[in-house]
Amino acid sequence: MTKDESLLARIDRLESLDAIRQLPAKYALALDMRDGDAWVNLFPEDVRVGGGKTGRKALRDWFDETHSMQFDGTSHHIGGHIIDFDDPDHAQGVVYSKNEHECGAEWVIMQMMYFDQYERIAGRWYFRRRLPLYWYASDLNKPPVGDRKMRWPGVPPYHGSFHDLFPSWKTYWERQGKAHDGPVEPAAPLEKFIETMRRGAPLPKPRVRI
Repeated sequence: MTKDESLLARIDRLESLDAIRQLPAKYALALDMRDGDAWVNLFPEDVRVGGGKTGRKALRDWFDETHSMQFDGTSHHIGGHIIDFDDPDHAQGVVYSKNEHECGAEWVIMQMMYFDQYERIAGRWYFRRRLPLYWYASDLNKPPVGDRKMRWPGVPPYHGSFHDLFPSWKTYWERQGKAHDGPVEPAAPLEKFIETMRRGAPLPKPRVRI
């Protein structure tokens, strides 16, 4: 790679980082304002929706049904965002989100993160996939202490899969407070931070609809 090619690649990476970082913020704004068209256009035309369905129209149908059925209003606050590139047109990321939901007579707060797959198509970055991983959801006046922290009104509490993507959570508590007696592992290679932390763990299968 020549010096000019290297410079162009670095500029492309910076522009791609900025475009990808805007995706979760655009997702939150479109969701909270209930703009289904803006929301589904953050995904590719061939987005998989589930139940054998594909496409933005099918995704918009899911969006309209899900949010009218579950919430009166919402607000999504985007937190830290880690992005690793697989190649110039594909990347993965983890982004935190702190959310508020008006659910009839209850005000439900939530802490979660998304494990994302991003793809650039015809010069534009999209979500290829979003995997939501929830820590808790509970009424503002009912702290979610204890197990099964997903506590929506009228629904039995359930596990939210927040820690299931990263095995370190389980192994940390299995030591029962004892010091780690192994050597310090090498730092993750560039663009491999998320992959290194996952340590080959399978993707969780969280419950998405209440």
